[in-house]
Amino acid sequence: MSRELSDWYQRLAADADAGDVGVPGVLRRRADRRARLRAVGGALAVALLAGGVVIGTQVVAMPPPAPVVPPADTPTIPAPSASAGSPSPTTSGRPPGTTPASPGRIAGGIPDRAFFTLAPANQTGIAPENRDLAALPGLCGARIPGEPILHRRSQSLVYKLPKTPQGNVPDGTYTQSITVYRAGRATIVLEELRQAVRDCPEQTQLPFQVPQVLSRQRLLGDVGYGDESVLFELRKPAQDLNGDPTGGEEVRLVRAIRVGDVVTTLWEKGWETGSSPRTQVDTDSRRAVAAIEAWLD
Repeated sequence: MSRELSDWYQRLAADADAGDVGVPGVLRRRADRRARLRAVGGALAVALLAGGVVIGTQVVAMPPPAPVVPPADTPTIPAPSASAGSPSPTTSGRPPGTTPASPGRIAGGIPDRAFFTLAPANQTGIAPENRDLAALPGLCGARIPGEPILHRRSQSLVYKLPKTPQGNVPDGTYTQSITVYRAGRATIVLEELRQAVRDCPEQTQLPFQVPQVLSRQRLLGDVGYGDESVLFELRKPAQDLNGDPTGGEEVRLVRAIRVGDVVTTLWEKGWETGSSPRTQVDTDSRRAVAAIEAWLD
């Protein structure tokens, strides 16, 4: 053996003596501990992997959050209408408590029951007569446009006042006309009627009559009939049965009432002499409104 190799072995032996390489038991314990650490680490990795799978599944399967319900006193904001400026479906423009004109009822025409019947105390035993009569008196030649209309009917009705004994001469007659207009037209017709009365404060009633009779027209205040109404009077010098002046005045009343798109007119024409009794015309106007509302209901 060479001297360099001998020196190298001597240094290696010295280093081994200085370091603690451990006895066999110590070495086995260290090996067992490393094996246990590897086992624990593998189990931990498996647990972490399983936990991640469970968490991921919960995230995927989690239901959407429930909608937030506002408190009971929270006001509800209505949905906007289909187009700007269009009226609300619940806004009809009619006063509360009135009956709209039912398209289904109107389409079938105007039945007899749409006309009012007299109270028992006003009946004369003369049956109403369905006739094609003018709905309104002439007003200085004004034409109240009748178009576009759907239906129109008229009837003549004879009445007596409650105090008049049965069998006596009647006290008056009505011409009642019922006209069904297209949607929105009835309101325009009543406004045109008001204007026609304003524009005709007086006129010669019968141009061919000698002597001529001057009739004066004026609007009267009127509320509480249907959706709206127009009441006016025709006032002229009173005459006897022979056509001679009596020195008094004769007054006839005309009332036009709108219920939805239906307009009914009551034109009180009297019987022989006398004037239209306002209280009786008012009573029968209310009966006329009730009959039309019952028809349209």
